[in-house]
Amino acid sequence: MSALEELRERINLRLDESHVGISEAVSELAPEDLVELLNQLTLIEAASVVMMLPVPRIVELLDQPTMSRRAAIVEKLDPKRAAQVIEGLSADERTDIVQQMGLHERRRILAQVNTETKNELEHLLQYADHTAGGIMTTEFVSFSPEMTVGDALKQLRTGSRDKESIYACYVLDERKHLLGAVSLRDLVMGEVDQSIASIMRRKPITVEAQEDQESVAKKIAKYNLLAVPVIESNGSVVGFVTVDDVLDVVTEEQTEDILKLAGIKADALEKPYFENSIFNVVRQRVPWLIMLFMGGLLTIKVLHYFEAELEKVVMLAFFIPLLIGTGGNAGSQTVITVIRSLSLGEIGVQNAWKVLVREATTGFLAGLLLSVVAFGLGYWMSGNIRIGFTVGATVISICVWSTAVGALIPIGAHRIGVDPAVLSAPMISTLVDATGLLIYLTIARLVLGQI
Repeated sequence: MSALEELRERINLRLDESHVGISEAVSELAPEDLVELLNQLTLIEAASVVMMLPVPRIVELLDQPTMSRRAAIVEKLDPKRAAQVIEGLSADERTDIVQQMGLHERRRILAQVNTETKNELEHLLQYADHTAGGIMTTEFVSFSPEMTVGDALKQLRTGSRDKESIYACYVLDERKHLLGAVSLRDLVMGEVDQSIASIMRRKPITVEAQEDQESVAKKIAKYNLLAVPVIESNGSVVGFVTVDDVLDVVTEEQTEDILKLAGIKADALEKPYFENSIFNVVRQRVPWLIMLFMGGLLTIKVLHYFEAELEKVVMLAFFIPLLIGTGGNAGSQTVITVIRSLSLGEIGVQNAWKVLVREATTGFLAGLLLSVVAFGLGYWMSGNIRIGFTVGATVISICVWSTAVGALIPIGAHRIGVDPAVLSAPMISTLVDATGLLIYLTIARLVLGQI
């Protein structure tokens, strides 16, 4: 029997000795493995297991980045025990968990938390959860510039045991303004009688407390940092963001973008797959489906307008799925490429014209290659060279048009402050379907004449 099956059996049976049984089942498991098991249990089962663990073990589990439903599990604990867990977590982790709690549960638990932790939480909760202040930790090591390396190392050994991280230390003046940064390597390699001011790195990379977390992630990635200090509006250092916090941000942002590209709201996967009710899933998906359905009416309108031509040359209808599918695919490729480049800062509104020319050229060359196959297919199926030419010319036109649209819409959305991922690939496909059909039948009317 697997550890997961044993946990389920003991919880469901609710035996008196279940506390001992569960403790034995999980005592030798690494935190990562136990988190994996807990994530597979229902919320009630997972909370039941956590309730039977000692507080230090619970803190260890909640510190794991892969642990899901952290706030919901803490809410199930006895308020005093939950308060002990909150106090044992690092500042950024406890703030993240408290932010996700319901208002009633938050008040109930915070009433049991010590004054120092409560005051810190109240300060950190003032920052929006998607800002540097919302993901930072306030437990950092600071030195004065007059200190020697020997004194700094002594301070690290004696007074920094409770700090989340000591690989990034900051040199501050009496007003807590940032003068420089010192790494653990700098201290180890320095002479004990050297001053901190002589070995510190001046003008380190910083982020503002209200800066968006995605921007923070980009800076850490760009400059290959382990941590970055967070500066308040008055210039004082209030905390720092670590690379592991950024990994959580990157995962969250990528998930949101993927959902938006599929036309699904970003909060659709807040719960595990099987705990997200079908009705909630439908509620999240239907608005986009309705909008895309209404957009599809444009395609029907175009078909109705060219009804006479389609009745005269039925062969034209056979190529409609092929052509609009090609346009949709080409547009989606461009949208994803442009959104990625926008998110990485590789392009911007100022590059709109260059991006348009580049993508349209790409679409033309790709369409030119595809048109050879399209011409041959059209001529082979119809025996009419003009139909072959119509299909071939349409492929080129649709590829150029769809790539141009796919390039400009995300940049335009970015320009007006709308998330480009919201204008997702399904929306581009719907638009290109209707306009691509219009292009196809217009070319057919011009090439084939009065048919």
